[in-house]
Amino acid sequence: MDLVQKINNDIKEAMKSAQAMKLGTLRLLASAIHNREIEKKAKSKEAITEAEVMDVLKKEVKKRRESIDIYGKAGRNDLKDKEVEELAIIQSYLPPELTDEVLEGLVKKALSNGAQGEKDFGKAMKLAMAEVKGQAEAGRVSAIVKKLTS
Repeated sequence: MDLVQKINNDIKEAMKSAQAMKLGTLRLLASAIHNREIEKKAKSKEAITEAEVMDVLKKEVKKRRESIDIYGKAGRNDLKDKEVEELAIIQSYLPPELTDEVLEGLVKKALSNGAQGEKDFGKAMKLAMAEVKGQAEAGRVSAIVKKLTS
């Protein structure tokens, strides 16, 4: 079962079981995916791929994390808690991120291909991100690259 179909089935289940938070979050995801489909169809007639659906989910996760930080700094714990719940729901559809140890190993492998020192940071990031292939956030990769190149 593909991810879009799973989200649509979970929307039906959330309706039946009256889970308002989950239903709202899943509808938001379905809407974001639909918007990406419309965007893509304007450029080409191809259907949206599973990788593009994952990109949409990752963008939504990033939005939630930014909102959590902002609401936490503003002292709005009610909104922060809502965003945390939505984040957990969205993350349940994504594969688990790499652990720091595995991520560091992949970055070391990528850096062994030529990038040395802080002056090659851009090259190092490019190599590391290619190795990681979206299994970790760029911020985490950047921190590890900085640690290893300094």
